[in-house]
Amino acid sequence: MELICYTHDGWEPRIRPASSRREWMDQTPESFAYRCLPLSIANSHGWEMLSPCGFSAEWNGGPAPGDVEIAVDPGARQSDHPEALFGSGILTFHIAGILRTPPGWNILVGGSPNAMKDGIAPLVGVIETDWSPFTFTMNWRFTRPGHRIQFEENEPFAFFFPVQRGVIEQFEPRVVPLGEAPQLEEQFAEWSRSRDAFQKRMEADPPASPSEKWQKFYYRGLDASGCPHVPDHQAKLRSPAFQGAVKVLQQAGSTGLQGEELLPTIPQVAPPDLAQGKREWLQRSLLRLRGLAPRNPAVVQHHTMSADDFLATHYALNLPVVLTGEVENWPALSLWTPSYLKEKVGSSAIEFQSNRSGAERYERNKDHHRNAMPFDDFIDLVEGAADGNDAYITAYNSATNRAAFAPLGSDIGTIEHLLDPQSPDAKGMIWIGAAGTFTPLHHDLTNKLLVQITGTKHVLLVPPGETAKLRNDTHVFSQFEDLENADLDQFPELADIAIHRVELAPGQALFIPLGWWHQVVAADFSVSLTFTNFRWPNDFYADYPAG
Repeated sequence: MELICYTHDGWEPRIRPASSRREWMDQTPESFAYRCLPLSIANSHGWEMLSPCGFSAEWNGGPAPGDVEIAVDPGARQSDHPEALFGSGILTFHIAGILRTPPGWNILVGGSPNAMKDGIAPLVGVIETDWSPFTFTMNWRFTRPGHRIQFEENEPFAFFFPVQRGVIEQFEPRVVPLGEAPQLEEQFAEWSRSRDAFQKRMEADPPASPSEKWQKFYYRGLDASGCPHVPDHQAKLRSPAFQGAVKVLQQAGSTGLQGEELLPTIPQVAPPDLAQGKREWLQRSLLRLRGLAPRNPAVVQHHTMSADDFLATHYALNLPVVLTGEVENWPALSLWTPSYLKEKVGSSAIEFQSNRSGAERYERNKDHHRNAMPFDDFIDLVEGAADGNDAYITAYNSATNRAAFAPLGSDIGTIEHLLDPQSPDAKGMIWIGAAGTFTPLHHDLTNKLLVQITGTKHVLLVPPGETAKLRNDTHVFSQFEDLENADLDQFPELADIAIHRVELAPGQALFIPLGWWHQVVAADFSVSLTFTNFRWPNDFYADYPAG
């Protein structure tokens, strides 16, 4: 969609993408204000118009336009001066442009969010910019008389973003008791318990690192169980710059235009042709180096590893490893048969992914495949399934199923030197399915430990360096959902792709590093657990670009 600012002769609007930064937020202890993700997203959720001149102004409290006195800095063009047109202590800026949005879209205009100014406040308006041939003004109203306010040149005086006309009237707002949404109520209760426990830990043993002093569930797009609910959660927002803005700003000849803040389209990195050329050179060179080693070597295995060795040789280096002895004493390994699981969980209602067979891109459309049934019925279904991929309990269902699977918790041990036992998801996220359950090719936004409890899984791994060949068209997914059956005649670039295969047996744990592509198929009835609660940073999804 296009958002256009039309200019007339002599109009030189200064427009920039809004920044997430605020001076007052920078000055909070340990910059804690930025822990509130909604603040940062709101700050950058649009574009700012910058004042073409500096000035001061004061209102004497009267109702007439002349009751506002304005003193503009020397050298400013008369057309750039703010005015007091309406009286009642209102200060007016003229917008040097006609904004045009697609049909059905308005512009909401006000002051920059969370940017307070003493003695004066912005007025907010919604304008139908898909048809209006008129300019509009940005207005501020003094909040008290006798107080002189100051705007610097290039200080934002307006903030705007598109809103779809009429959508708000299509909502049906209701107030509903939380008990009518049992799943939401349980998620809220789990978050409350987790938050209370977290605050107690902070009081008893305050961490030294600022990043450990706050829970990051919302920031990371996760519920208290560590389960993501939407694929397009945003932890960072950067509105695109207006094309042509740099030219206009340079023509203005203004002083004080500094760096990215006021010239957002001037690149601060290597020119695109150089950057692209270097990436292609590096890719070719790395492929040649890889060709010197045996093709598709096996993933290394260790019985156990110390925390220091695991961190130094795998976690920090982004390399997979199979650990064959870390969970060998967990009771689940000998207990988790279908009959035992039925006995322990019983007929508790569980959520699972259903109707996957024959559905296109079911993994991308997970929400459309959510279903529920008693757990014992689910086990009967998958034990005798002719098509094992039709029904599957996955990590995506973990938040809903946490209460139902609580009786299994005592069967799950810990790997305390690698995983944080105090994490809300210390018991992992459970996967249960029949032979043939298949997870299409994708990569994760975190490091993951896949622990096999019952049955065997075949895992295909591809390093992140092969991403360019995998046609990553949406979020973390590839157009090739099954590399084993890809058409090499149609896609010859896949013929020499680096593929590592792991047969994961009961009692083994596979470390799947961030960004490594993988697809997984169960050889027989399978129960697995995945863990992301490593003792080291694992919040890399927080600044993952949307798309």
